[in-house]
Amino acid sequence: MFRPLPALATPAPVHHAGNVLFWIAVVGTVTSMIFCGLALAAALRFYRRRLVALRTPATFAPPISILKPLHGREPGLEASIESFFQQDYPAPYEILFCARHLEDEGIQLAHEIAQRYPSQPVRYYACGEPLFPNPKMFSLGVMSETALYPHLVTSDADARVTPDYLLRCIQSLAPGHTVQGRQVELGSCLYIGHVDKGGLFTHLDAVGKTVEMGSGVLVADMLSGTDFALGVTMILQKKTFADGGGYADLGNHWAEDFVLGNRLAAAGRGVEMSTHVIKLVVADQGIVRSFRDQLRWMQSTRRSRPAGHLGTGLTFAMPFGLLGFVVEAMRSHWIAAVAFLAIAIGNRMLQAFTMLRVLGAEEIAFQTVIYPLRDLLGFVVWCSSYLPADTSYHGTKFRIMPDGTLKADAS
Repeated sequence: MFRPLPALATPAPVHHAGNVLFWIAVVGTVTSMIFCGLALAAALRFYRRRLVALRTPATFAPPISILKPLHGREPGLEASIESFFQQDYPAPYEILFCARHLEDEGIQLAHEIAQRYPSQPVRYYACGEPLFPNPKMFSLGVMSETALYPHLVTSDADARVTPDYLLRCIQSLAPGHTVQGRQVELGSCLYIGHVDKGGLFTHLDAVGKTVEMGSGVLVADMLSGTDFALGVTMILQKKTFADGGGYADLGNHWAEDFVLGNRLAAAGRGVEMSTHVIKLVVADQGIVRSFRDQLRWMQSTRRSRPAGHLGTGLTFAMPFGLLGFVVEAMRSHWIAAVAFLAIAIGNRMLQAFTMLRVLGAEEIAFQTVIYPLRDLLGFVVWCSSYLPADTSYHGTKFRIMPDGTLKADAS
């Protein structure tokens, strides 16, 4: 008679490795759920602040200089620039554009748009090649020095705004407007990633800018207050650049917005995240370039907040959900496997829906559905941020040093 062969026992090392991976999946699932809860609480807190701000009359309206650095012509730039000419603002404001040379396509486009608004004061500057590594900060310095008004609003080229943008943003600097008992001296805005035209990868980038970035900002603000700025838009007085170290010093950092806000907060100055939300236009620039741009930002964050950036790895849900699914599926524990994956997907969709709704996004259903995939992509970018921090921007190669400063590639 033949006897059935005994079942092969799982080798001890494989068994132990499976247990280790299982507990990594459990810990990651729990920490991502905790972060999701914090993000929901922070989003609702922001929503209440926003309702109060919208119900409060906006009475502070000083003359303003808008500073807009440009470099080339990206898709959607025309609509973005024109939105700054369409401000419903009761006081005078001027728009300053700056590029490396006046033949720059972005400057030429600004000229064309300005002709449609002949009563709007506009000036154009050619700054030449930057004298310090961060070209954006160099342009801001050139424009700030010649701005007519002490109140400034800086804006990246890819920002697109509504007609109440200036009036709502400048309320951050209203006399008597304080945060944690401090008069606000620097404000900035959260943003919604917006796609005019693009494929799935572009939409993943956009929803990441809204949900992933927005969640981190609001949680940080809720737990410890805002001690940084977001450079897509900053609201400040001209002297604030000097108070934060000056153009040249800030221009040696890639994340000049973070450094400026961090220094002011450390000095006891008020730094606030405005309740006004703007659009950040995400251009369809291909997978490779888009990934490099996301990686550059993530590497900068790693240098700015090393401990916090390391902890960010535990806020992602999908990598741990997939890990738990694979480990339990290999053990034929299918209920547990599906549970890991379902929890991760539900976690991310809940976070995405809440953030998109609170910030006023337009494609809430579609972006909610794709956000689990973005969460997985965000984890890949986060892992890649620990590679050597070489980057390029507008044709110049840099290395982001451990202290967050930039070192130009001499090659």
